[in-house]
Formats: sequence, C-alpha cells, structure tokens
Amino acid sequence: MRPDYCYRAQDVLPEFPAGACGVDEAGRGPLAGPVLAAAVILPAGVGLEGVRDSKLLSALQRARLASEIQGMAVSWAIGSASAAEIDTLNILQATLLAMQRAVSGLTHAPTEVWVDGLHAPSFSWLSRAVVKGDQRVVSISAASILAKTARDAHMIHLSDRYPGYGFEQHKGYASAAHRAALLRKGPCPEHRRSFAPVRALLP
Repeated sequence: MRPDYCYRAQDVLPEFPAGACGVDEAGRGPLAGPVLAAAVILPAGVGLEGVRDSKLLSALQRARLASEIQGMAVSWAIGSASAAEIDTLNILQATLLAMQRAVSGLTHAPTEVWVDGLHAPSFSWLSRAVVKGDQRVVSISAASILAKTARDAHMIHLSDRYPGYGFEQHKGYASAAHRAALLRKGPCPEHRRSFAPVRALLP
C-alpha cells in the first residue's frame, strides 16, 4: 500500500521523531519458511554502535546487537506471515501483513511508523517508507537485525522438523544444496508453492 510519505535514496529525510518505530522484514526471497518483520521503538537520542543493515553483519554480530537492541528498546515486537499466507496473498502483501502484526504487537503505541522500502501497510499512525532505510535510519536498522535473527532461529527450528533440506544452513534461500534437496525429497509443508522453483516440482 502507498505510505503517507515515501523517500527515495536521494531524498533528505526529516528528523526521526521521538517515539516513532522502525520496521523491516526478513525472508522475502527464500523458497521456504515464513516472512518475518520486526518493529522497534528506541529511546530518543540512543546511540547503538555497529547497528546497520543486517545483511552487512555476521551472524555473531547480529546476535550480539539483537540482545542489546532488545535490552534497551522502549518496545519491540516480531510479526510473521506463513508460507501458506504467502501463497495465498503473494509475497508483497504477506510482507505487509507481517509488518502490521509486528507493529500491533508493540506494548507502546508509536508516534509514527517508518518502514524500509517503497511500501507500507495501513496503520493508525502516519507512515513513512524509506528506500534503503535499513542503512539510513537506526530504528529501521535495529528492526532489520531483530527480523533477521528471529527468522534464522525459526529456520533452524524448522530444520529439526523437516530434516534433510538444510534449512539450518541456507535458511530457505535457493542455494544449490537446497535445490538439490528439493529435487531429491520434494517440497515440505513449509515450501512456498507459489514460487517457481517449488511450483515446478508439484504434481
């Protein structure tokens, strides 16, 4: 959906208001598992050394920073949309649903909602979409770290329920090992049947 404001990479951002939350997702691209989103409200003026886009951090760095973010946040929450919801809604709409669920899980109402990317769900609060927000807004960066660490942990859990696919290694992304496992074993209930590499293996 269209946010109230959308900022492209070249745009100057307004000042981030006290009490606003940052929102980001993890898991739009994989062939399996849910898409997760995190919403984070940080104390005004907080400084978090090392916080940046989760894709630029190692797993150990993300785990350390996730613990720090959770410890100092005014409020944080995780929302998800399942593989079945992704197949029903499409990945964009499922991502927006996960974001709505994350924000609704906050124990403190935000003053505004700042979302990474071009799109934002409908909220009761003013929403701003920020292209490359996970590199430009510390609260969005913090949300990207929480979403990524939560999703990685979930995929490791799924590797116990569905062994042999290597979810603990590739986290559901379309690696060569994952594709080979799909060919060998066929899709499991956590695979996204609307995604072409999985759909091609369905009867």
